[in-house]
Amino acid sequence: MALGILVGTVLLVWFDRDGYVDNNDLPDRTVSFTDAIYYTTVTLSTTGYGDIAPVTTTARMVNAFIITPARIGFLVLLIGTTLEVLASQGRDMIRVSRWRKNMGDHVVVVGYGTKGRSAVETLISNGQDREQIVVVDTGAVAQQDAHADGLVIVKGDATRRGVLRQAGAARASQVIITTDRDDSNVLVTLTVRQLNPDAWIVSAVREQENAPLMKQSGADSVITSSDAVGRLLGLSTLSPTLGSVMEDLLTYGQGLEVAERDLLVSEVGQQPQSLPDQVIAVVRDEKVYRYFDPVVTQLARGDRLIVVRPAKELPWAPRPGTHDEDFASDEV
Repeated sequence: MALGILVGTVLLVWFDRDGYVDNNDLPDRTVSFTDAIYYTTVTLSTTGYGDIAPVTTTARMVNAFIITPARIGFLVLLIGTTLEVLASQGRDMIRVSRWRKNMGDHVVVVGYGTKGRSAVETLISNGQDREQIVVVDTGAVAQQDAHADGLVIVKGDATRRGVLRQAGAARASQVIITTDRDDSNVLVTLTVRQLNPDAWIVSAVREQENAPLMKQSGADSVITSSDAVGRLLGLSTLSPTLGSVMEDLLTYGQGLEVAERDLLVSEVGQQPQSLPDQVIAVVRDEKVYRYFDPVVTQLARGDRLIVVRPAKELPWAPRPGTHDEDFASDEV
């Protein structure tokens, strides 16, 4: 817009050049195209040396009613843009400063595309503090999206150790890696694991054949995006109802959801199949057992349950732990 004002003013002066005089161009004092550019720049910037001036009534009226408002608009654009940049930088500095004070046990998300954005939305929907999430990305669009979502953004290539250090990967409790390239994901995983041996790393791969390599690189959990989508497409083709159920489980806040919860005191000693929630797995001593495994025939203190339940608490299906029940993991 500022460039448009500049070009438009140059053309106005040039087409009406007979209405201007150049007091330094003796003896004819005519205005050239270079003079028109010069006059426009010193006029719009309010410098006004006075060596070139409008002398005819038409030129003066054009200056009064067209060029003067254009000058004001030009200055507003420049000042407004400057203030916007400074304010944006100030917000970034405040957000980063606030985050650095609370840095530790946070979540680092590498890549803020479709997968990264969905992962962040799921984390926030499940109670994760927005200020405890740090996004690392090189793309301008991803950075703007992260800013709009109120997240701390570290601009840079996550395969570089310095960028990961800036994001606090060495002190993060969890790292989610979702770049569009499997080789980049492997390199980021290796670097994160070197910086933080204790972090829980979840990484996405596009091809199933790269999943073992990702595991060897240090990822605790590997999600194969292309195979997962392919399986959903196949299930939806063979059984539309099964496909809709799987989609329901993957959609947050609607219908059914898969969740991990603590075991209640009242549930100790019971069988997984007898609980109100549909138990599909039991976590015991950091190992996952299917609900039908003989090892977990009876639930024990310290167990955690992987369940399928209504996405929202309903009168006929209250969420365990929401009515002052005691958890079996609490100390007595």
